[in-house]
Amino acid sequence: MNILFLTHPSFLNSRSIQIYTEMLAHGMESRGHNVAVIKPNPMLNNLPLPVSLKKWAGYIDQYIIFPFIFRRKLNKIPPETLFVFVDNALGPYVPIVCNRKHIIHCHDFMAQKAAKGEIKENKISLTGKLYQSFIKKGYLSGKNFISVSQRTKNDLDNILINKAEISEVVYNGLNPNFKPVEKYMARKEISVKLDLNLNSGFMLHVGGNLWYKNRTGVIEIYNMLRAKNLYNKPLLLIGESANETIASQIYNSPYSSDIFIKNNLEEDTLNIAYNAADFFIFPSLEEGFGWPIAEAMACNTLVITTNEMPMTEVGGNAAFYIPKRPFDSEFAENWCTQSVEVIVKMLELNPNEIQDKINLGRINIERFNLNTNIEKIEAIYSKVK
Repeated sequence: MNILFLTHPSFLNSRSIQIYTEMLAHGMESRGHNVAVIKPNPMLNNLPLPVSLKKWAGYIDQYIIFPFIFRRKLNKIPPETLFVFVDNALGPYVPIVCNRKHIIHCHDFMAQKAAKGEIKENKISLTGKLYQSFIKKGYLSGKNFISVSQRTKNDLDNILINKAEISEVVYNGLNPNFKPVEKYMARKEISVKLDLNLNSGFMLHVGGNLWYKNRTGVIEIYNMLRAKNLYNKPLLLIGESANETIASQIYNSPYSSDIFIKNNLEEDTLNIAYNAADFFIFPSLEEGFGWPIAEAMACNTLVITTNEMPMTEVGGNAAFYIPKRPFDSEFAENWCTQSVEVIVKMLELNPNEIQDKINLGRINIERFNLNTNIEKIEAIYSKVK
């Protein structure tokens, strides 16, 4: 097959989509397909403009200049070429090739749902709603889709006006670099790498400040665990630097001296952190997939996550589940209490029970084998007409 992948411009700093694009391109290339990757170039965005204008310059690069260039090149692209949109947010480009072989990878529809007022935690401005409408109008012209989870496919089914010719689920492939390390050695190494005393273990969360990652909830749970004297080890937050809300929450915590945030960690350091943790907590409100759940299980670490799709899809029978944090803060304390009860039960497991759960995790992540899932995607690509 001749496959042309369309992805986001580098100036958007969409690291997860960049990784996903590289995974798809390398996977198809290694299977003998002719592969090319195209994306909008930062023309106006590269100019020395004020920060306030950079965003709009980027929009012009993406939605005016790039489509013009793309259309001009289209006649030179072999007719049998498969156009692969690596993210549904690339919807505005779909109409350009909707009458040729194409397929759209769908990660999540959180912004689309928020624009419709379906997500209380994420208020969308009028311009944001118009932008999401622009994206939606684009991918609605598409005919073939691959979703990263059943939850994402369910959301897609609720949005599509016309029945898709192809609409299948293929889970994300797990990075094989996430693997077990002996816990004692992992704790020594992470303590040195981060210049922290984590030799006795810690509670770990991986994710940024975005509303759906629920960093606020992580800190609330930690505060209650400490207040009830149920857990007296540090909390390590890995992702991006704290925003004003999270920084204030940490500052006001009685246990702020034991709450640490680290960002821009290398992959091998993240692997060590997963291995060194007592447990990994991932109380997300929404996700498209939930990579860190599988990554932690690959490192033989116990996982606590939200009892909602797609977290339940990824965690299977190997995770511990807590309720979704309520939007109304007045109910947050009760949510914390319920979450703490689950964590305490987990902490009370004996070594054999812990090993049984770890073994379930090892079995569970076999569903996310990278090569197997690339083969599934390749088989779907070959069916596109």
